[in-house]
Parts: sequence; C-alpha cells; structure tokens
Amino acid sequence: MLEQMRSTIQEAIPEAKEVISYHMPAYRTTEVLVYFAAAKKHLGFYPSNSGVSEFKKELQSYVTSKGAIQFPLDQPLPLELIAAICQFRLSEAQERAQLK
Repeated sequence: MLEQMRSTIQEAIPEAKEVISYHMPAYRTTEVLVYFAAAKKHLGFYPSNSGVSEFKKELQSYVTSKGAIQFPLDQPLPLELIAAICQFRLSEAQERAQLK
C-alpha cells in the first residue's frame, strides 16, 4: 500500500521532489505538499488542513482530523482521490508562490 501511495503521488505531481520531513516521506515544490506514513491499522495521509477541508464530502467515509486522513489497511486505497488532493495542493502552492 505504501508503494501504491508513493507511485500515485509521483504520477499526480511529477514536479514535486521526494523528501523526508518529520520522519515521513513527503513531496515538495515551493513547500511540502503532502506526507504519508504507515500506522498499525491505517495509512496516514497528511495533505494539510486545506487538503482535507477541500475534499470533506469525498472523505466522509474516512477518519479525518484537521490535516490528516486515515485510510484503513483492510480497504483499497482511493487512488483517484489521493491524486486529486495532491493536484489541489500543488495548485494551491503555485498560487502562493506567485503571490510572493
């Protein structure tokens, strides 16, 4: 599942560089866009507060908090949703970079 998550993120935002931040794999351009990590019963995906709030309706069936989403290990990953969140975060970062 970690490899699925990684390849989905890389395909969705190929311009992002893979880094380690907060001891987790992360993808960044002008800022860190998303992080992810494995836990005992879920795969954590951390697209920041805006990445969660923007997709609140699509994420109703998952446990979420301010900037985190929990994908249960016993269910398939919603790869299209993950890609959409990544692309949203990229566009958000690009807008912020243009304003600077």
